[in-house]
Parts: sequence; structure tokens; C-alpha cells
Amino acid sequence: MSTPYPFTALVGQDDLRLGLLLNAVSPAVGGVLVRGEKGTAKSTAVRALAALMPEVAVVAGCRFSCDPVAPDPACPDGPHEAAPGVSRAARTVELPVGASEDRLVGALDIERALSEGVKAFEPGLLADAHRGILYVDEVNLLHDHLVDLLLDAAAMGASYVEREGVSVRHASRFLLVGTMNPEEGELRPQLLDRFGLTVEVAASRDTDLRVEVVRRRLAYDDDPAAFAARWADEEGALRERIVAARALLPHVVLGDGVLRQIAATCAAFEVDGMRADIVMARTATALAAWAGRDEVVADDVRQAALLALPHRRRRNPFDAPGLDEDKLDEALQDAADERGGDDDPDPDGPGGGVPPQGGGPDAGGPEDTGPDTPDAPGDTETGSGDTPAPPPGGGAGDRQPVRSGEPFRTKMLSVPGLGEGAAGRRSRARTEHGRTTGSRRPEGALTKLHLAATVQAAAPHQRARGRAGRGLVVRRDDLRQATREGREGNLVLFVVDASGSMAARQRMSAVKGAVMSLLLDAYQRRDKVGLVTFRGRGAEVALPPTSSVDAAAARLESLPTGGRTPLAAGLLKAHDVLRVERLRDPSRRALLVVVTDGRATGGVDPVALAGRAGRLHASEGTASVVVDCESGIVRLGLAAQLARDLGGSAVTLDELRADSIAGLVKDFTAAGRAA
Repeated sequence: MSTPYPFTALVGQDDLRLGLLLNAVSPAVGGVLVRGEKGTAKSTAVRALAALMPEVAVVAGCRFSCDPVAPDPACPDGPHEAAPGVSRAARTVELPVGASEDRLVGALDIERALSEGVKAFEPGLLADAHRGILYVDEVNLLHDHLVDLLLDAAAMGASYVEREGVSVRHASRFLLVGTMNPEEGELRPQLLDRFGLTVEVAASRDTDLRVEVVRRRLAYDDDPAAFAARWADEEGALRERIVAARALLPHVVLGDGVLRQIAATCAAFEVDGMRADIVMARTATALAAWAGRDEVVADDVRQAALLALPHRRRRNPFDAPGLDEDKLDEALQDAADERGGDDDPDPDGPGGGVPPQGGGPDAGGPEDTGPDTPDAPGDTETGSGDTPAPPPGGGAGDRQPVRSGEPFRTKMLSVPGLGEGAAGRRSRARTEHGRTTGSRRPEGALTKLHLAATVQAAAPHQRARGRAGRGLVVRRDDLRQATREGREGNLVLFVVDASGSMAARQRMSAVKGAVMSLLLDAYQRRDKVGLVTFRGRGAEVALPPTSSVDAAAARLESLPTGGRTPLAAGLLKAHDVLRVERLRDPSRRALLVVVTDGRATGGVDPVALAGRAGRLHASEGTASVVVDCESGIVRLGLAAQLARDLGGSAVTLDELRADSIAGLVKDFTAAGRAA
């Protein structure tokens, strides 16, 4: 077994270490979500925490880690007789992104359950993680239904496996830790709320800290055992402190005045529901125990708010989680004034008990963003900021970006047919979850039994199989897998005209508002998105396909305009992007959204060239929509012609809001045939 990196050797990352330690002291806090860029020691810190967790006593031979002092009466391996039990280290169980539902919650042998009435259950990762740590790296890439199961188990302390009326329950209490890189996509707000705490991590910009990170990482790689031995005393002291804080935790007093501060703070930030209040109370209590105090003080409440509220406050989908600390201080002070201001904050503060700084692989210290280096100027409406360097094909006629107009709710655009892509909310698809539409013979392990079809397949053979009692004699060949239909997420590739013909400030603002609205729709429907822009002498991939819709929104806001209109180049660039994505993810179907007025300039007969590029997409069956941005009294109808070449449909900016475009993309095949 490899030697883990010592927890006490991590450099900086105070919030990350504190969030993990508070959950080690009080698992009731509800776990922690770690958000940050790649290479910031997120995984290293989680794995290092396992070595600090106290050993657990378990019933010998129990696959579900029952406590010998109070075994689970519903344990599938029970009932357990009184016995001293055995001690073992707390486990850290990692949930792979590609895990199946059966791997997570366990699998029930349906054939034996139907034919023998036996609950033959194979435990999953939730059973392995009981009384330990369950770690989910890249939790934002995990399928939504798996995240729902995971968080339900974390909230209830138990896992339920049900297959056609046959159910198994077992205890599943664990410290839940998820890590994610926001650039790869966000979690839904409902799922964010289920994590007790959230912390943001970033690599330090301090040269000395970065040097220390590299020095210690190299030392660890050269001799992990020797490096860990140098930190053994610090690790032992921290382990003892966790044990002491756990013992003190039941005796910590949470006064009424502090509770009023917690409630007032949650109300001030308009968080939904009561989970935030409960998590803040538990976190503040754990902070007091960690600091060795038997009473919660105002500084505990403030630190608890910084950890428990950023991901729960009301915000727009493209806004990063965060908390206005001035508003927080004001809310705490108002609550203190209401009860006479009798708090005496702890001068050391709740964060004083964080372990000393050290160095870890890819770790960094407290966030120091340094000078901003945006891709585009700052406040372009006022003309401030440097002039952006033109991209390939840009020219002297480039104009600075304009802000997008107000987003609005769009009609659903879907890809026709029945797909088999990633779970989402846009187009029809065969999925593991959804309404049952039929049955088939299972290919491999049976996951979703179609009971009626199974009984129907087995019924004609009962006499030949010598059935004598009331039970049904079921064989493997009788089993039928349910086929289900749900919704999938698609790749929505935006091809945006940023040429001079689109550069009128009011017009481009409306265009950006429409694209932002479609991006918001893609965020809600769990799509991947990409952005291709064209202007001047060519086209560029402004954003390769990604699950981070907010990254696309940021690129759109900074998009400058000007120059000629190489429409064909934009369509051909989009074709290249889609070709590569089909190789990477062949099951994810694409929706091409072209935002243009249809005009094309440059070269010989640019309109005809754009038409040929459009027909190339149509020949490959790519679903497409053209958002017609043409305005004015004289209209050439070029966008509508482009839509016919693409085999799709055209819709104006105004129609994008209207009920008349329901099912727009669904009928693109018929529109292409009519053309």
C-alpha cells in the first residue's frame, strides 16, 4: 500500500483543511464540496485525511461494518450476537465517475429473489464507506441520478436497494467529500445545497509558497516513507486533537443568542429552506469544539457562514458561488444589536486551530488572484480598458464588445429521433431512468427487471419444469430487461456571426442576449456547449465543447465585432469541431445553432460557398437552427436560405420568445425535404 501524503504537510489552503477537519470532528455537518482549478491538491488533501481518522470497531465478518456495541438490527448480515469485535482503520472509498447504480448501492440477485425468495445481496460502495470517508472526484461529472442516490444516503444514514418489490436496507453513514473543477461544469443548485460546506481553492501566487510546494513534493516522491516519518509527530498530534474535539462536541453549548445570529444571517442572504440554518449551527458547534471551547461565540458563527452559505445564496446560474463579507458582518452586527450586543468574540478566532502550514503536491496557499488578465477589456460600455488584440482574421475595423441584453426564457429546441447519449433534459433517448416503453432480453447483468414480461416468458413452461407449489419456476432465459425512455443532454454548438454587419451596438446587444438565453437553457438541460465565431478573414473556436456553460457565457460577453463576414469559414470550422466530437463521444448528438443575418462577404460568390458548407452539415444529418438576426425594412432572406441548405429551420430573434416555435428543430427533417 502506498504511503499517503501527510495532511499536516499541506501548504496553505486553510479553508480546505478546516472544512475537512470539521467534518472529521462532526460528520453530521454533511460533508464538504471542494471547488477549484486543477492542480490545487484537492485529491491529495482528501486522501491524506483518512490517515487522521480514528480507528473503528466492527463486527467480525460483517460486510456492512456494524458497530459491535450497537449493531444495526436491519443489517443484511445480521442479526449479530454480542461480541467484542475487531478494530480497523477508517476506510476511504472512491466513487468513480463512470460507476453504475449497482456499483454504488449494491446489486440484488433478481433471479434468486423470484425463484427462491432469497435476498442475495452484493454490497456496493455505500456499504464499504459506512463509518468512513466516501470521496467523489469530479462530482460535477457524475450522473445526476447517482448524485441523488448518494446524497439521499448521506442525508438518511441508510441505503435502500429495491427491485420490483424486493428491498434491502443497510446503514450507510460516512463523511462525504466531493471535488470539482468549475471549468468542467457546475452542479445543479439542488445538489449543491445537499453538501454541508463548500470551499474554494486556488494555487497561490506567492513565489515562496510555490517553491515550498515543489520542494516538498519532490522530497515526497523521492522517499514517501521517509517524508511521512518526518511529519509523524504533527500527524499524531492532529489525530489526538480530532479525538479530543469529538469528545468535547456533545458538551458544547449553542445559546439562544447565537441561534438568532444564525437565523438572521440565513434570512439576510435569502437562502431557501432551513438546511442552511441547521448546517450553520452544526458547523459553529464543531468550530467551538475544534478550538477547545464549550460554548459557541460570534466568530464561530461568522466562520460557519463563510463555509455553509456561499453555495446556498440566491444567484444567477452563471455567477460563481461567493459571499459578501461586508453584508455578512452587517447581518451579524444587526442580530447582536437586537439582543444587546453582549457577545465577546474569541480573540483567537475559530480558525486559530488550523494546523500549521506545510507543503503538498500541487497545493497552494490562501487565494491571491494577483493582477487581472481578462481576455477582453473591462467596462466596454464606457470605453474603458485596453483595446483587445484582434483574433486571426481581425482588422482595423474591430469594435469593442458590448454587453448582452436581458436573457429570457426560450422554447425548447430538441434533436429529432431517439438517442442514447448522456442523461440530460433536452432530447428523447433510451436511458436507464424514465418511463418504461417495452422489454428485451438482458445483455449482460440485469439491472431493470420488467416483471410482467418476465412472468409472461416463464408462464408457458411451468408444467414442463415440474412446478408443484405456488411459486413460479423462473430460469435465466425468462428474465426481461425493461427498456426505458427519458431525456438526454446534447452538444449545443453555437456559431455566432461577429462581423461588421452585426456590429450595431443595440443590435449586437440583442443578439448576445438571445445567445445568453439559449446558454441558460443549455445549463438547465445539462448540455455540453461550444462556441465558434467568425469575422474578418476567418473563424475560430472561441470555446471548445465543454460542460462549463458559464465559461461560454464569459467568452460571449467578451466577444468583439467588426470586419467582413466569412460565413462559410464559420460553418466549416463548426463541421471540424463536430467531426472531432463524434469521435470522442459518438453517443452524444449535436444541435447546431447558427446566429447570423445570412450575409456573407469575401472571396468569389461567398453566399454560394456558405450554402455548400451548409449542405455538408445536412448530408451528415446534423440538427440545426438558424437564428435570423436581420433587421430593417429591406430584408434579403439569406438566413432562411441558409436554414434550407442546412436542412433545418430559421427563427427570428422575436420568434425565439414566442409559442409559435414549439417543436422547431423536431421538424427540421420535414423542412429539409420540402426544400
